[in-house]
Amino acid sequence: MAAEGEYESILCVKPDVNVYRIPPRASNRAYRAADWKLDTPDWSGRMRVTAKGKVAFIKLEDKVSGELFAQAPVKEYPGVAVETVSDSSRYFVLRIQDDSGRSAFIGVGFGDRGDAFDFNVALQDHFKWVKQENELSKSAQLGDTGPKLDLGFKEGQTITLNIGQGKKRDKPRPQGSGGFGLLPPPPGGKIAPPPSPGSSNHNIIPQTGGTVTGCLLELDSSNSNTVVQTNPSSDLWGDFSAPASSVPPPSRPQNTTNWIQF
Repeated sequence: MAAEGEYESILCVKPDVNVYRIPPRASNRAYRAADWKLDTPDWSGRMRVTAKGKVAFIKLEDKVSGELFAQAPVKEYPGVAVETVSDSSRYFVLRIQDDSGRSAFIGVGFGDRGDAFDFNVALQDHFKWVKQENELSKSAQLGDTGPKLDLGFKEGQTITLNIGQGKKRDKPRPQGSGGFGLLPPPPGGKIAPPPSPGSSNHNIIPQTGGTVTGCLLELDSSNSNTVVQTNPSSDLWGDFSAPASSVPPPSRPQNTTNWIQF
């Protein structure tokens, strides 16, 4: 029985339960609810499942007055005190006991399958807790007999803590206005200035003379020969001077045409 001074906790309460007289079991086969008179229960009332210490109590009480009809102490589950039937999940067999220690087996049934499920889970949770308590008490007893681990500091023992010495973070590269990093110029290199508007890839040979004004552009074999007319008074390119040795003396044409014969 439960020890004195322990409080009683309520595990489950179901307001509607039926009680049946069951025939004695002739063999070791499981109980069957079909063998009972399910249409005419012998008693109807309320079921209250409580726990006091490690022992659970299934109490059958009157719905109105709360008078105790019978109770079944349960020390283990599943076990002899509470058994299931083979043909339904809503019916169970309880072993009830009175104060003098006499016991009898009765059948109980729930009208709702959910009530039967709650009753089953309440008993399972309680005895799962009982199993954990037994394991903790055993481990505590084994720990008292075994050698104890001393985690204290020895005399003169010190420890060193490094605080605030984190890893150095890499500095982010500066980014331009567009969000992309600018690469530095190559070492020792110089950036060439942009070409002036007056420069050209062609060799321009100005014509010098009194009456004929023109210049001959000498190109390679891949380009076409082009004659550019220039006027001393309206030349936009300005006067260019060339060494006399590099420019052959032009031949003066006999006619007065402005086109040069090639």
